[in-house]
Amino acid sequence: MAKMVPGLLFLMAAGGLAGQAGFSQDTFPAKDGDVTITFVGHGTLVIAWGSLVVHVDPVGEYADYTKLPKADLVLVTHDHFDHLDAAAIAAIRKQGTEIVITAKCAAKVKGTVMANGDRRTFKGIVVEAVPAYNIKHERSAGKPFHPKGEGNGYVLTLGGLRVYVAGDTENTPEMKALTAIDVAFLPMNLPYTMTPEMAADAALAFKPKVLYPYHYGDTDPKRLTSLLAGKGIEVRIRALK
Repeated sequence: MAKMVPGLLFLMAAGGLAGQAGFSQDTFPAKDGDVTITFVGHGTLVIAWGSLVVHVDPVGEYADYTKLPKADLVLVTHDHFDHLDAAAIAAIRKQGTEIVITAKCAAKVKGTVMANGDRRTFKGIVVEAVPAYNIKHERSAGKPFHPKGEGNGYVLTLGGLRVYVAGDTENTPEMKALTAIDVAFLPMNLPYTMTPEMAADAALAFKPKVLYPYHYGDTDPKRLTSLLAGKGIEVRIRALK
């Protein structure tokens, strides 16, 4: 009988759910095991590396979390309802689960607070907190949808593969200064985050190898594909509206 490795156990569990709910997955080679990303919906992802499972912004609207693998690490980008769901986190929590939050999330869920610019290692995964905020788009005069200092994006280094999940943000200087990003997720949900032109501007600055538009709402993600055609960045569109 073939040996059942932990990473394969995750793939079977998530793969079964993918078949039921229409989720798709992409896999990337890395040291000590491939990295598999499951596209749950909106800003919600599941990332598996070897035997480790990382949930990003788990929200019960997009999946039944009682059927997903338990989390070794949970990353929450900010406290808005479509990114922070305490019930979903409770459903995937187990003994030893690490939960990374922002300071504003602490009123709703307990975890390790990472401020903009912090860098920590959890279970062998290096996590860097990148500022996520609006520069242009505002709720009202002087009140951005996402004020600077309240939200994080995260760069995860898993077996040498660097994955950037931007959270709710525009094309900030901090984003554009990133380096050596293999896989990036950039939001385009107007008016809250970026236009396709903003996302293209950022991508051309930090040059990820593979770019996924996510959290894109009613924005046409194919516009980003057009803007980056011939620029050496592979744009992949998945069901992340």
